[in-house]
Amino acid sequence: MFEEHSHHYRSHLAGILALHNMLVPGNRSEAIGMHGVAVTLLSEDKERLAVLQHRLDGTQMGRNVFSHQGFPTNATDSILRQIQDVRAEVVLVDIDTHDAQRAIRAIELISANTSDIAIFAVGEMNNPLTIVAAMRAGAREYLEEHCSSEAILEALTRHATSRSKARASAGRARVFTVMNAKGGAGSTTIAVNTAVALQETHGGVLLVDFSPLGHATLHLNVRPSFGLSDALQNLHRMDASLLEGFMTQCKGGLQLLAGSQSPQALMPGAAELARLFDVVVAHFRYVVVDCSNRVDQTARLLCDLSTSTVLVTQADVVSLWSANRIRTFMEEGSGHNRVRLVLNRYKKIPGFTDEDIEKATNCKLLWKLPNNYQSVAPAIDKGLPVAFHESQELGRAFRSMTAALLQASGGESPLELGQPQEVGAKKKAPGRLLISPLRAGQ
Repeated sequence: MFEEHSHHYRSHLAGILALHNMLVPGNRSEAIGMHGVAVTLLSEDKERLAVLQHRLDGTQMGRNVFSHQGFPTNATDSILRQIQDVRAEVVLVDIDTHDAQRAIRAIELISANTSDIAIFAVGEMNNPLTIVAAMRAGAREYLEEHCSSEAILEALTRHATSRSKARASAGRARVFTVMNAKGGAGSTTIAVNTAVALQETHGGVLLVDFSPLGHATLHLNVRPSFGLSDALQNLHRMDASLLEGFMTQCKGGLQLLAGSQSPQALMPGAAELARLFDVVVAHFRYVVVDCSNRVDQTARLLCDLSTSTVLVTQADVVSLWSANRIRTFMEEGSGHNRVRLVLNRYKKIPGFTDEDIEKATNCKLLWKLPNNYQSVAPAIDKGLPVAFHESQELGRAFRSMTAALLQASGGESPLELGQPQEVGAKKKAPGRLLISPLRAGQ
């Protein structure tokens, strides 16, 4: 039985990849071995080109799409056309110590005559004038002349991450990551219902299950053939059509990128996550990430890539203590200003105010969801989220919470966000240059 299922899975996957190869123009067979950021290498020294190529290969992220000995000299130079023809994302310019101005002029030409291309300069660190000139010419990164593969990897990772954030903030999908303060707090239920509420009210929603064991499929009553792990394994050829083949369509038009159906700790790196989200945010209005029970580097990276992070907790001592620690963990990344607290299964405690909750967790309280086991348990068992039922109290609560989340994260919403509200409550009126410290000798 297992072998038969495995054979069916491989056949289905092969079919999707074969169809993708036929539909996507210019998708070459050798692309299966190519992944990461497309890089052009320019140097006036042939031996330096070979050295840079070797170090780029060592990153296992950058792929060389074009190398040339020499720099462009004018706006009509064929080198500029080739850089654009190969769709380079990064151009690495090697600066000769004895004639830095030739490289600086090349950086100016590339910056002025190409679009959406990052320029990395490589040169000596002990010449501040050259570094400043490279910055003014248009370089985004400055790497030490004898930089290692690790240094180049760091720069490529920063580039991929910042590009994903920039595209998301430029009107593409807003990303909401939902995580537990403590196991069993209900983050999967909230992630699923948030995604359903967004789909019902706005449309264009993708739910991504990053849990070590994906439960979203049970909440939505679907049986996916593929999911997140397949997408991560095929990042080297990922685009909208292939991504669609890995997704599962759910009731109401919600799309699901399903998590693992057996315990599996997916640990993608920053560059992999940035590339995945780079495709995702371009084709959806909203992305909801279920990060249940993850408190690791992947969770932090996901939150850094998100518009807002929803931290789910309950009003008991252990949960609030955990929420405070999770918030501290998140502050070590760059996403701490976007953390929003949601109290699940809320019951009013005399003498315990919203201010007490915020003080205990050091986190801004967004919403309080009422305790309604009689509605939630059957909905999970049937695979029919309560957010579908606007007539139910909890269904209305999820829609109101989602509206508040949109407004709190900078989006327009019919709900005026004041203090965290309970259901039935009356509404209140209302390009810089990056130099790694390690490379700079700090």
